[in-house]
Amino acid sequence: MQRDDTGLSPADPTRRVLLAGLLSAYTASLIPWALAQPVVDADRGAFLAVSAILAGRQSLDAEQAKRLYDALTADDAAFPASTRSLLALINERKIDPLQLQQVLDDEKSPLAPLPRKIVTAWYLGIVGSGEKARVLAFENALNAQVVGDILKPPTYCYGVYGSWTKKPG
Repeated sequence: MQRDDTGLSPADPTRRVLLAGLLSAYTASLIPWALAQPVVDADRGAFLAVSAILAGRQSLDAEQAKRLYDALTADDAAFPASTRSLLALINERKIDPLQLQQVLDDEKSPLAPLPRKIVTAWYLGIVGSGEKARVLAFENALNAQVVGDILKPPTYCYGVYGSWTKKPG
């Protein structure tokens, strides 16, 4: 039997079990949805899990999650089912979150718009587009939180009322 530097056979079943166990434990520590957060129902749970995966966060604000979920569902009645399908796809195929959008786009999946909607909602605090766009978060949006240790988004306009509507000169 041939041995490697550790003195073990490469086909040693004990070694393989140990390596698989270590790899599983390490991977579980990286999966954001491995941490439990209280949820009202399975649909909201799927939304929180997908949100955590896409945002790269282990926990998200529960109140903001409720507002975003309600707004996304109001815009699209199929949103809960689509989110459950996306979560199932990610879990079944073990898709790397950084590759998810590319995979969905390449496959021309009907789920392709979903990650963009969810990330826009969390990072910009905006749900909908065009005339139907609504701002649901500003200071609490993730784009402000990411830089919050250095930059503070203003919560008011620096000029007189309506000055923000004029194009800069």
